[in-house]
Amino acid sequence: MSKAPLADEQTSAPHAADRHDLIRVYGARENNLKDVGVEIPKRRLTVFTGVSGSGKSSLVFDTVAAESKRLINETYSAFVQGFMPTLARPEVDVLEGLTTAIIVDQQRLGADPRSTVGTATDANAMLRILFSRLGDPHIGPPGAYSFNVPSVRASGAITVEKGAGKTVRATFERTGGMCTRCEGRGTVSDIDLTRLYDDSKSLAGGALTIPGYTPGGWNHRLYAESGLVDPAKPIREYTEKELDDFLHHEPTRMKIAGINMTYEGLLPRVQKSFLAKDKEGMQPHVRAFVERAVTFTTCPGCDGTRLSEGARSSRIAGISIADACAMQISDLAAWVRDLDEPSVAPLLASLRLTLDSFVEIGLGYLSLDRPAGTLSGGEAQRVKMIRHLGSALTDVTYVFDEPTAGLHPHDIRRMNDLLLRLRDKGNTVLVVEHKPEVIAIADHVVDLGPGAGTDGGTVCFEGTVEGLRASGTVTGRHLDDRAALKPTVRKPTGALEIRGATAHNLRDVDVDVPLGVLTVVTGVAGSGKSSLVHGSLPADADVTTVDQSPIRGSRRSNPATYTGLLDPIRKAFAKANGVKPALFSANSEGACPTCNGAGVLYTDLGVMAGTSSTCEDCEGRRFRTPVLSYLLGGRNISEVLAMRVTEAGEFFGSGEARTPAAQRVLARLADVGLGYLTLGQPLTTLSGGERQRLKLATHMGEKGGIYVLDEPTTGLHLADVEQLLGLLDRLVDSGTSVIVVEHHQAVMAHADWIIDLGPGAGHDGGRIVFEGTPADLVAARSTLTGEHLAEYVGA
Repeated sequence: MSKAPLADEQTSAPHAADRHDLIRVYGARENNLKDVGVEIPKRRLTVFTGVSGSGKSSLVFDTVAAESKRLINETYSAFVQGFMPTLARPEVDVLEGLTTAIIVDQQRLGADPRSTVGTATDANAMLRILFSRLGDPHIGPPGAYSFNVPSVRASGAITVEKGAGKTVRATFERTGGMCTRCEGRGTVSDIDLTRLYDDSKSLAGGALTIPGYTPGGWNHRLYAESGLVDPAKPIREYTEKELDDFLHHEPTRMKIAGINMTYEGLLPRVQKSFLAKDKEGMQPHVRAFVERAVTFTTCPGCDGTRLSEGARSSRIAGISIADACAMQISDLAAWVRDLDEPSVAPLLASLRLTLDSFVEIGLGYLSLDRPAGTLSGGEAQRVKMIRHLGSALTDVTYVFDEPTAGLHPHDIRRMNDLLLRLRDKGNTVLVVEHKPEVIAIADHVVDLGPGAGTDGGTVCFEGTVEGLRASGTVTGRHLDDRAALKPTVRKPTGALEIRGATAHNLRDVDVDVPLGVLTVVTGVAGSGKSSLVHGSLPADADVTTVDQSPIRGSRRSNPATYTGLLDPIRKAFAKANGVKPALFSANSEGACPTCNGAGVLYTDLGVMAGTSSTCEDCEGRRFRTPVLSYLLGGRNISEVLAMRVTEAGEFFGSGEARTPAAQRVLARLADVGLGYLTLGQPLTTLSGGERQRLKLATHMGEKGGIYVLDEPTTGLHLADVEQLLGLLDRLVDSGTSVIVVEHHQAVMAHADWIIDLGPGAGHDGGRIVFEGTPADLVAARSTLTGEHLAEYVGA
């Protein structure tokens, strides 16, 4: 009979299940990765760093997170998978030790007019339940307090399951909280009829000026051939009946041009086709029309609260749900803490935890009724974090994309605490980041590079922060970089006067923004920087705003088309080969007929997610085969579009392909740190910082004026910040006034003038707490910014 092992012998040997403490990646080849192999420790905080375009996102998002997501999708039933996109396996040989990945990126929250900070988290849902239990007067269930639920009343035969079941006549009612006037949007629209049509013309004469309503098209024929109005008569001569039929007719089925169609008045038709859609998602010419034709005003029925009168009448301790949602979240958290009602104690505890998380993460200045589409990328990312802070899930992988974007140095410390808290709950935390303050708290660092694009894609260092500092890599060398205060600053050539600014949380601010110098506007998140710079500058000022918003355009758009670079390139190819320039456009005569110049074939699968596949005829090169036989400097147009900016700069700078017009645009792109982009890379794949620098490169060809830059260091590696400072100096020296909204201490130290807002966020901010030179700010140390800048420069 064998002897049983002793208890201490049983516990001394690690369990087999505890040995899986690494995520192993071998042979990763996504995008520019070159057979990358790394071992990432689980339940630790790992920071991935390297210059822009070095392959960080390709490794973290496109390999590790993508494979985790694909494997999880495969666990769902075949029915559910039918409604989900089919994800391809990443280009990698081995991926072991994966856990569920939760991606917290900077993609902006949906811009649906009914989406708010409250609906994007659980806060609104909990408030609705609270009011349905404690609200006086009681008006109904939680849906009665929701601006997304309309009130309906219907009657008819329904089956009541009692015994054998019988059919009875009954009335059904549902009480919702939606304002009937604005349908829960908070604003109502008014349409300027003069922007819809020219009443001096007839329909046949082209009276309609609405996009998509050109003569001959179905939208136009619907009215011209309806028989309700005379298409040859000027609109101003219509009778009252004709004008009513033309503008306000109820939807009616009728035969028009031999086809059964639904005729509807022009106004309701325009409202459905234009006003029910998100304006930001429209094509540029359609958006321009809506901005001209439609004015949006606060709904007089609900005063912008989106809620019905009944929902607003129900109160707790004198506060309605509309009042609660309009409060600054830090104030709302204090109000909820004062509520003491044992019957809803668990609900109150959950609500307090959620609201306190907003404050803790630096978003206490927001309100729950703030439209989700107005949040910056950094704010949207932190709102997504709220969902995970109180999560019961452990042993999952959290993936963050620059969580410090838009954060003041004071707020970065709080963000670091949150990342460490997630790790200490037993989670694996992967962070793509450039800020040295975040790199400093890492348990493990993976540095990719050494360069960008084809010069990157390898692991330069893997280990501890101290090891990185001594490694000699680009990141290691620049980790302790600190910009010094300038010994002398430029003198202003004038001033931009702002008087009585009250946008959002600004408190009747008066300030003179100096011109002809580099001015930095700073302050903690929510202190009023954007309200001052974007919402209060004089309307007649010659201001060019370069922000990080998505560039409007289709998936065919790329840096070459956006900057106008493709025009001189097409002309150079045409001149060298004696053919038309249109042949060298993938959107015109040169396009592959199979994929229409897209390079890929998109298949719409109806209710299922669409798929895309590389076009077999052109092999993704987008052009017809004969077009690729025309060469310039030994390269065809497809090969040129596959070049990186730096390579194209050399190509068009000398020899047979020398094209000065193209060279000038390429030099500007390299100047803003985008030398690693390929000319044909789709704009939809660019990060917010890359989009901003692309816009800046486009505007740099213009002379003079005032440039407003919104956090241009976003996505920039430590080594590239110095290049950005040189670029800002060149802009100012060329006669441009530059105003930068920024938190990066290197940019503050390099400024000629600093305007610091605060002292806090939301209603604790909105005031100018300092105006002067960086040296004066450091010497005074009178603000949070001053303290952090002094610490940064070692003063």
